[in-house]
Amino acid sequence: MSVHFKKKSANTKQDIPTASLPDIIFMLLIFFMVTTVLRETELLVRTTLPQAEAIEKIEQKRLVSYMYIGPEKLEGTQVGEPAVQIDDAIVDDLTEIRNIMYRKVLEEPRMIISMRVDREVETGLLYDVQQELREAETLRINYSTTREAPSGG
Repeated sequence: MSVHFKKKSANTKQDIPTASLPDIIFMLLIFFMVTTVLRETELLVRTTLPQAEAIEKIEQKRLVSYMYIGPEKLEGTQVGEPAVQIDDAIVDDLTEIRNIMYRKVLEEPRMIISMRVDREVETGLLYDVQQELREAETLRINYSTTREAPSGG
């Protein structure tokens, strides 16, 4: 008597469900858009900030335009003459500051100019920059510092 065993065939599908794939892609896209930090300004001048005891943090960073004043960075670790940098460019003529900042304040009247000035910059250059800012009617100015370490006296 011959008994024949019949092999059962599996009716399982090998397809991967892709119905929720667009949802996953959009969630990842939103996640990376929210967590990505925008490119910082490339510093072309050296700024070693002075220390201060009483400092106040600016809460609304998007209303801040940074201006850097310090010795221009050269090749390697060398530094050159003091220069003024706004955004990603060195300002060749100090009178250009007036036009640049005036346009920025026209775009955003609540704009705060945060000056990051190297501690070794002469006050004459700083005074000239302040006069140009005054001519541009940019009167909301902030001076960036680092917190002074508490003295253990």
